This record gives sequence, C-alpha cells and structure tokens, in this order.
Amino acid sequence: MKARIRTYMLLVGLMCLAACSISYTFNGASIDYTKVKTITIKDFPNQAPMVYPPLAQQFTEGLKDIYVRQTRLSMVRDNGDLEIEGEITGYDLAALAVQEDALSSRTKLTITVKVRYTNRTNSEEDFEQSFSAYREFDSSRMLQDVQDELCTEIIEELADQIYNATVANW
Repeated sequence: MKARIRTYMLLVGLMCLAACSISYTFNGASIDYTKVKTITIKDFPNQAPMVYPPLAQQFTEGLKDIYVRQTRLSMVRDNGDLEIEGEITGYDLAALAVQEDALSSRTKLTITVKVRYTNRTNSEEDFEQSFSAYREFDSSRMLQDVQDELCTEIIEELADQIYNATVANW
C-alpha cells in the first residue's frame, strides 16, 4: 500500500513539474519577449547650462550598452517596441565640507537626465522622469583631472537607474 502511495505521489509530482515552467533571470529584466522584441534609444543632447562636450555621446552609448548586455532586445533606429529618449539637463558642481578657512575640501559633480519612456506594447508603463547621480572628489584636484573617471561612474549609475525603471519592474 505504501509503495502505491509513493508511486502515486511521485507521478503527481512529475506531472506538476512538467506542467509548470519557472523562469528566472539574473539581470532583473521582466520583459515578455513574445511581445517586446526591439528597443530604440535616441541620442540624448546636452542641454545643461554647463556643458562637458563628450558627455552626450558617452551617456547615449552607456545607456545603449546596458540594454544590449542585459536583454535580448534588438536595437533599432526608430519605432522600437520600447523607446527611450530625453536630454541631459544638469551638469553641476557643488562645494561640500566647507572648512574653517571657508574653503571646500570636497566637491560634488552631479549629472541629471530627463527621460521619456514609451512602451508601445503597454502604454500604462510610459513615463517621463528625471534621474540624477553624483560623485564627490577632493577639491584640491582639478575637475579636468577627474572628469572622465567621474562621468564614467555616474553614467553607469544613471544607466542602471533607467534600466531598473523601464524593464526591471521592481
């Protein structure tokens, strides 16, 4: 009798496993690839009052890179199932940690981007939102000396924020 129950339970368990499909992704994306196959990422022009010339291209390429690396979406020039566009609206420096001599020992570089996201398969997910990220550096250093490194780090963080807001659906 016990052997029949075990056999029965084993068969039920196997049928459950065959009927269920669990999909895990380790990149955080929750994309239905049966509906969403393409993405368009437009160039982000730099409209910040203070302009760092290579920033626009570096940001656009950094944003494209995260979607290419972490999804199976095909990048298309126009009319993708998903579309991301916007502009760089801020490139700001702020003095931090003012000392007794009224000089700052730290400076903060902040980059802000305005993003418009369109999901042509589910318009309820569309949004327009600003994202910003910053890095601090020692005020004894010139911005020109640290700018490339800081921008690379900030762009990576901004790309992660935008990726999470668009396709990660946390």
